[in-house]
Amino acid sequence: MTAISPLAPKTYATLQPLAGVRLAAHACGLRYKGRNDLMVAELCPGTTVAGVFTRSLTASAPVLWCREALTGGEARLLVVNSGNANAFTGSAGVASVRRTVDAAAATVGCGARQVFVASTGTIGVPLDDGKITAALSAILAKLSADGWDEAARAIMTTDTYPKTATRSARIGGVEVRINGFCKGAGMIAPDMATMLAYVFTDAALPAGVLQDLLAKGVDSSFNSITVDSDTSTSDTLMLFATGRAGNPAVTKASDPRLGDFRRKLDDLLLDLALQVVKDGEGASKFVRISVSGAASRRAAKRIALAIANSPLVKTAVAGEDANWGRIVMAVGKAGEKADRDRLSIRIGGIEVAREGQVAPGYDEAPVTAHMKGTDIRFDVDVGVGRGRATVWTCDLTHAYIDINGSYRT
Repeated sequence: MTAISPLAPKTYATLQPLAGVRLAAHACGLRYKGRNDLMVAELCPGTTVAGVFTRSLTASAPVLWCREALTGGEARLLVVNSGNANAFTGSAGVASVRRTVDAAAATVGCGARQVFVASTGTIGVPLDDGKITAALSAILAKLSADGWDEAARAIMTTDTYPKTATRSARIGGVEVRINGFCKGAGMIAPDMATMLAYVFTDAALPAGVLQDLLAKGVDSSFNSITVDSDTSTSDTLMLFATGRAGNPAVTKASDPRLGDFRRKLDDLLLDLALQVVKDGEGASKFVRISVSGAASRRAAKRIALAIANSPLVKTAVAGEDANWGRIVMAVGKAGEKADRDRLSIRIGGIEVAREGQVAPGYDEAPVTAHMKGTDIRFDVDVGVGRGRATVWTCDLTHAYIDINGSYRT
């Protein structure tokens, strides 16, 4: 395990028990020595589920299974391993998932499509699922309402800290709780989901409502972050609702009574997503990029991501170099409308470019001072419309090469 990211939160959210959820972690020796690498969450009967997954055309076997199982709308068990992604493993990977699902379903006495699985780690290596199925009885015996921290740590790979968040909300006057945890530090450029993220609530909500809430919430959170522009084969974000809070029945995501829940869920998703960026492999700086004046929100987001994913921009941030010309370059390559002669750029709130050229009286000293901090902000207006979007990223340091150059060794 590498040193904890300098951008890590000063304190981590402590997740309290949530009615209808029990969790446990176990060391089954898939890859790591002396640490837990298997997590199980047991959900009470009647738990509903929603999920969004990677759009990668080389999606892992667990992702393919979860997409199929999700149509059932119910969940009883979640089984997640770290150390092996079970991706690009062909028919053997599919069979591995099926053996794990069948064994887990038999152990708890539920249907196979009520079992959801995920794997994270090295791609292209066959998964020894026998180690998982052999450990099921032992890990189920350890299930606890207080097992959140161990569960969050068990799914970590190159992460340097567990990522957790919790919120409370009200639905029709009834208080409900939302707990979530995720993992991710590299291969981060989500496309419909994130690395592995699991959110649980005791609210009573139908699967269709959960799916609508999650699909909308992911756009401005997990789909607005990037570490290295690479989308994982295993990206998974799931939301489970146990129904134990006893809130009034809701049948549509547009129900006004869901307003507070929606806001709190969106806030929790963004919290988790930003923790992923702050744990970016080798990261030393956290970067917020806001684009305005674009032809549409979609265009603004594409421009913002072009800036966020530019190795030249990211290395300039790492080197604390106020080279705003690299931002101009990234705007131009994004493929969206931008008026060169109306383009304006601010770094740390300081105007550096206006109307297509360096700002009058520009003084680089305060900008350089801002670049020496850990929280960096770029604001760009491209001068063609009213579209705006914000994305978050981190810098690109030599430590990223060190981590990924030796990932399998």
